[in-house]
Amino acid sequence: MYPYHNKIKQRISNGEMIKFEYVEKYKQIQPALLLYFKTEPYVRPIREHRFEEYEKLFKEIGLK
Repeated sequence: MYPYHNKIKQRISNGEMIKFEYVEKYKQIQPALLLYFKTEPYVRPIREHRFEEYEKLFKEIGLK
């Protein structure tokens, strides 16, 4: 199985993330945190139960 969150966190730490935003709905996910990257896959959605985990990571690396 693809290590979805581990790979995303690695990409964030490597400086590949361009921006992020919270949206009410993204495909079947609502609400969602969308992460935008320089390289493919360009958009990665995060479900609500993981928001806190990513917010903590953003603070640690000085994004928020």
